Amino acid sequence: MKKFWKNITDNDKNSLVAIIRLFLFWQVIVLVVALISGRMIAPRLRFMYNDGPRMSNPKLLWPRANFDGVHYLEIARNGYGLYEQAFFPLYPNLIRLLAPVFGGKDLVAAVFISNLAMLGALWFFYKLTRIDYDSKSAFRSLIFYLVFPASFFLGMVYTESLFLFFVLASFYSARKEKWFWAGIFGALASNTRIVGVCLFPALIWEWWQQNKIKNLKLKIKNLIPLFVVPLGLLGYMHFLWKNYQDPLMFLHVQPFFGAERSGGKIILIYQVFWRYLKMIFTTKWDPLYFAVWLELLTAVGFLTLLFLAYKNGVRSSYLIFSFLAYLIPTLSGTFLSMPRFALSLFPCFILLGLIKDKVVSNSLIILCGILWLVSIAFFLNGYWIA
Repeated sequence: MKKFWKNITDNDKNSLVAIIRLFLFWQVIVLVVALISGRMIAPRLRFMYNDGPRMSNPKLLWPRANFDGVHYLEIARNGYGLYEQAFFPLYPNLIRLLAPVFGGKDLVAAVFISNLAMLGALWFFYKLTRIDYDSKSAFRSLIFYLVFPASFFLGMVYTESLFLFFVLASFYSARKEKWFWAGIFGALASNTRIVGVCLFPALIWEWWQQNKIKNLKLKIKNLIPLFVVPLGLLGYMHFLWKNYQDPLMFLHVQPFFGAERSGGKIILIYQVFWRYLKMIFTTKWDPLYFAVWLELLTAVGFLTLLFLAYKNGVRSSYLIFSFLAYLIPTLSGTFLSMPRFALSLFPCFILLGLIKDKVVSNSLIILCGILWLVSIAFFLNGYWIA
């Protein structure tokens, strides 16, 4: 740690301290909402994590494992159960690996992994943004990330922060021409979520943009590590083929989670938009209606932001990854979890940080912040958000 601290510049030290303060402030707000919201919102206990007879994990952390978090902990404890192959293996494997360090408290290990990855992701996002933009814009982009309504998932027992960390670390390594590490982080991303494989074409394009050198041998040497990226996905597919004779089982089991996903059949995006418009006019008012609106607005908003990011010259390799990462989940016929998936669409947050009009920028931050607080309160009490 001392060596790391000595090797970074004074500006980076100041930036890192500021990011840590933002991170801690964010954590305090989540904790306060967790303590207060339970008295204001009737909890849906059947959707909330419970340690059961184990009672080994701190009760304060239980709500952080609601919904998908339950499955990640079950996989970490017992291996894959019925239909749990929808969840990629790296995160639960890390939980299993670190649980003994925390005295067998696997939920504590999971929360530690998610939040450490979140802090690392914030740092890499800032550093990546600073390559092309000034520090003021980079910090404003960070603020937008932290108040985005679904950003609370970064601190929950979900893969969002770990995946984002690997994606940003991969791109940062590529921008610094550390192609070996770009490939390694990319492979880890594709073993965390299926859209991690979208890094492969994006990094190939980044390599092409950077490698204007005439030395063919050096060009190929830089390119080879990038072919490691799909190995994370291929490794999981091999595991599924070997154990269940279905390498695409992670797709085929999706409908069993009530996710209304097609499970293999491709649905075009305009059909998904039409489906959501029908739901807006037919769904009765309850917390699910809030989730439907949040999913639709996120889908429309982030597609628009990606287009505007393209028009404003955000780096093309980032956009290739993000357009693919946006599109792939929608092919299953739903925007379900889109607010959560949008966390990986980092060029959109870069663009938001570039807004020069302070009134517009501050108004968006306040609006997002209010929705963020509401989303935290609902999720921690067992209501579906994304």
